Amino acid sequence: MVVELILTIAVIYAVAILLVSVVAIRGETIGDQVLAIDVITYMSLVLITLVTIYLKQPLLIVLVIPLALWVYALDIYVAKYLERGDLGA
Repeated sequence: MVVELILTIAVIYAVAILLVSVVAIRGETIGDQVLAIDVITYMSLVLITLVTIYLKQPLLIVLVIPLALWVYALDIYVAKYLERGDLGA
């Protein structure tokens, strides 16, 4: 029962990632594209976590934490660039 639920949620997340990819490619502004890439990344993190639970391999969580921190840092840099026009020091 739990395995079926995890697999169902994983499939839903995979389909959602594909749908958001369209927005990432065709987004009207750079903000839309960045937000879509963030959504894709965070959904991928959830998907990796679900696979980790399904496979019972806690070592895969090591992939999730640095990727989440990297995306957060990327958001800060993109927001700074969109606000000021340069990354500066």
